[in-house]
Amino acid sequence: MPGKVKDAGSGHGKKAAQQLQGTRKLPTHLYETELYRLQGELVKMQEWVRAQGARIVVIFEGRDAAGKGGTIKRVSQYLNPRLARIAALPAPTERQRTQWYFQRYVENLPAAGELVLFDRSWYNRAGVEHVMGFCTKEEYSRFLHQCPIFERLLVEDGILLRKYWFSVSDEEQQRRFESRRHDPLRSWKLSPMDLESITRWEDYSRAKDEMFVHTDIPEAPWHVVESDDKRRARINMIAHLLSSIPYHQVKQPSLKLPPRPAAQGYIRTPRDMQAYVPDHAAELLAGNGRVR
Repeated sequence: MPGKVKDAGSGHGKKAAQQLQGTRKLPTHLYETELYRLQGELVKMQEWVRAQGARIVVIFEGRDAAGKGGTIKRVSQYLNPRLARIAALPAPTERQRTQWYFQRYVENLPAAGELVLFDRSWYNRAGVEHVMGFCTKEEYSRFLHQCPIFERLLVEDGILLRKYWFSVSDEEQQRRFESRRHDPLRSWKLSPMDLESITRWEDYSRAKDEMFVHTDIPEAPWHVVESDDKRRARINMIAHLLSSIPYHQVKQPSLKLPPRPAAQGYIRTPRDMQAYVPDHAAELLAGNGRVR
């Protein structure tokens, strides 16, 4: 069984992370060019999934503000939402609390030809629920016992399961929290629970280490993504995912636009009989004085 993997934290942890991923930031043009190329490969992979009837589950876990959401956004950006969907489950209902813990996640697993991206997953029990006392010690121990069994069953049934842990240093997390606190468009991302995680940094580190000991199994190993540099994290994660899936380009049918038929005497309904959206763009142009 693989050993424990530590978060990139302050001091030695951050230096080790920098040695792993380098300290030079990815230039914008290089990042955007490679991201677009990788997204093209994701579209090819999606078509392979559809054609083969494959089922893929990708789990995104990690610290608060570690870059999971931004990576999921880039992965799904050009994919067909009918085939590739994001599962970001809210807190369980009272009824769900009485069910088998994994039950509500099973309901979100993919059918043939589908890809599901879990924005956090059943690993909530090993992290936030355990650290914050939202589950009992017995429920926590039962999860650590059942989770490897559950995941082996998924893999045995043919699901391609990939698990990613986004690791961010305490200093970078603090910087991102501050950025969110002052950004009205992203302030919703910062919750009291996020702030609580600052004071429980080492508790979360110990919980993650213990989780890895029990769930980093050969059938479904964890893959750590160093994410102090979001660009590197996105590129590295997507490239690894693609390298782990045995997809190939599926030949698409050749499509040709048909010629438009000649008019058959249709007369359009007068515009004043319909309610149109006001031309806000025209007001902007008028206020600006000129078109740029």
